[in-house]
Amino acid sequence: MSAPEASHLTASVMDKVGPNIISHVSNSSREHPIIDIPEIMGLDFSVTKHVLMLWIVAFIVSVSIIIPVRRYLSSGSLVPSGWMNAIEAIVKFIRDSIAKPNVGEKWVMTWAPVLLTFFFFILFANGIGMVPIFDVLGLINRFILGVPYSDSHNAINGMLHGGVTATGNFNVTGALATITFFSIMAAGIMAHGFTKHWKNLVPHGLAWPVYIILIPIEVMGLFVKPFALTMRLAANMTGGHIALLALLSLMAIFGEMFSSAAAGIGVSLVAVPMAAAIAGLEIIVVLVQAYVFTLLTAVFIGMAIHVHH
Repeated sequence: MSAPEASHLTASVMDKVGPNIISHVSNSSREHPIIDIPEIMGLDFSVTKHVLMLWIVAFIVSVSIIIPVRRYLSSGSLVPSGWMNAIEAIVKFIRDSIAKPNVGEKWVMTWAPVLLTFFFFILFANGIGMVPIFDVLGLINRFILGVPYSDSHNAINGMLHGGVTATGNFNVTGALATITFFSIMAAGIMAHGFTKHWKNLVPHGLAWPVYIILIPIEVMGLFVKPFALTMRLAANMTGGHIALLALLSLMAIFGEMFSSAAAGIGVSLVAVPMAAAIAGLEIIVVLVQAYVFTLLTAVFIGMAIHVHH
């Protein structure tokens, strides 16, 4: 037995809980790749857990949304049926309740597809985090196939490092927010022209000393919007999982603290129902966060189009 494995076995439950929770909510990294690819021109193209999850999400969106919609449009039918009824209801809701009130009638068909892409992608990315695919693979790998957790060359072990949802990764939410940032710029320039868009950042007709203070604030605001989107989505998708893992860890902690399995079982009578309740709330959070990100993106784009000062 290697020294790391021996120290892992002799460590107390309290010593293991913190690192275990962190490993379940942290960003996946190149140190634990599923497919290790050498850097090309300084860029890392290795496939990590979250990269794989994004591929899975893209596949699910294609199969469940894009392909059915293309088939429906090519069929020439005016009446949707089955799954297309649900898709149509969501599309109408995003278009009529989010896009149109914010970007206006003139621009709704320009920006509704972008908002729908955000909504469906984030919804499925959030949802896949509720399915313990990688945890089940890890259990099979460890207890059925007998592969030690310390085997860094094992592909399944590589899938166990990193948060349970890709939208808990700040790199992923940052990329989504960056798309929002450039969408805001594009919306303002398309609506007002390049020069006038930048002039619209601040109110007109003010005394020039005011602009010394106002211009830096407005420029900072351009970056605060995507930063807020980045932190909001990642933090909300991470917080629930931390609470869930912390509650379930209490069983092992109290069992070790009192050197009694009965203590752990007793705590489980409270911890498990509470964990189940949080899991139920997480299902709601999956939907709400996709909606909030889409709504705020529409609001920010609308602010660039309809200047109110």
